Amino acid sequence: MSAPSTDPVEARLAAEQGRLVEELKAFVRIPSVSTDPAYRDGIAAGSAWLANRLRAAGLGEVEIHATAGHPAVTAAWRGAPGAPTVLVYGHYDVQPPDPVDQWRSPPFEPTIRDNRLYGRGVADDKGPLLIPIAVAEAFLREDGRLPVNMVFLFEGEEEVGSANLEDFVADNRAMLRADFALSADGAQWRADLPSVIVGSRGICGLEVTVRGAAKDLHSGRHGGSVANPIQALVKLLATLHAPGGGVAVEGFMDGAEPVTEAELAAIADIPFDEAAYLAEVGAPEGAGEEGYTLLQRNWVRPTLEFNGIVGGYTGAGKKTVIPASASAKITCRLVPGQDPARVLDSLERHLLRHAPAGVRVSVHREPGGARAAGVPHDHPGLALSEDVLETVLGRRPVRVRMGATIPIGEIFKRVLGIDTIFFSFATVDEDYHAPNEFFRLSSFEQGLVAWTRYLRRLGAAPPRPGT
Repeated sequence: MSAPSTDPVEARLAAEQGRLVEELKAFVRIPSVSTDPAYRDGIAAGSAWLANRLRAAGLGEVEIHATAGHPAVTAAWRGAPGAPTVLVYGHYDVQPPDPVDQWRSPPFEPTIRDNRLYGRGVADDKGPLLIPIAVAEAFLREDGRLPVNMVFLFEGEEEVGSANLEDFVADNRAMLRADFALSADGAQWRADLPSVIVGSRGICGLEVTVRGAAKDLHSGRHGGSVANPIQALVKLLATLHAPGGGVAVEGFMDGAEPVTEAELAAIADIPFDEAAYLAEVGAPEGAGEEGYTLLQRNWVRPTLEFNGIVGGYTGAGKKTVIPASASAKITCRLVPGQDPARVLDSLERHLLRHAPAGVRVSVHREPGGARAAGVPHDHPGLALSEDVLETVLGRRPVRVRMGATIPIGEIFKRVLGIDTIFFSFATVDEDYHAPNEFFRLSSFEQGLVAWTRYLRRLGAAPPRPGT
């Protein structure tokens, strides 16, 4: 950063950088993987660590709440009468570390290399989540109070679709009441271009299984006489997309709202080098639905993706079998107007209707799911985020959409009646969900400054949504 800040809270945070990084390392060491029951102890340890950290920050009303799935952790400080109330959101659960052999250092042993902290969950979302806690603590230590009222909600199921978040929010409306939400989850679009998120796609998912014979069979003795589930599954999956790359499922697009010319023009104005993007991710060329640019396909068009496929023998060498079954995991990213349940209905009908001869097809719907969400372009909390980012990063941020899904935007709007402003300092190139996930320590530092300035300005001249 540049010259030391004259703000006492910023100065305190700068002086405590080393301690905060060590705290983040301790948090990342906890394997709080939400999708795999083998990590249940990690989820319990993660929620406990977070609750203890909130108490240490000086916040009140700290509680670990049981849900039908993994716990939610809440805290609050309500000592600023007349000031806005902000609902701060984040998640402490993380993705599985697999494939572990592709990590340069152990996924749950955080390691610093080249001013980057490597470890599973460090960018998504433990590093960004720790920032508002540390900032609140610094305000309480220096000023004895916060500039605004703050309620904290950290869930343990974001990485599995936030299946129980809506029920929790609905059951705790009074506790979570706020003027708007400020999310520590989300991401900067690019490391070289400040951005604010104004929209995200929804999500739904399922697993399809194809079964043939009652057991694995010798491929020589039985080949050519019974159906091969892998072959049948591949054939079935191939029916889901049209030759032009679009989704070929009847009813899939029902309710989808068309993109306006103004929205397309705004996307076209954003500086984007497609060749550089493809080189960065290591793809030989672009792909997807014909008739749309890469950014349009990623931000405002729905998708149907295969996330994993299993069948038969996958170990070293060969094993000549016809497997008894094969399966594939599928997720769909949704645009405004699409309903996750209706999309799954249409997808299940298609899979059963197109089942190849000689096999049985079954579908298991994954819990959770979310609609697409957006932020009103004139929301004062959004404008404040742009102003603050400009002071911290030295450049006016661009407004971007997010191809990924963060369910809170739609849930908070529908259940609590509030909008969500994304204010995360992770960046999409930090390999979250992949081996060697990292978080730039410079981003951690910038985030601490930005959250301090955001809360300070919000308390000094509170922007009221709708005014």
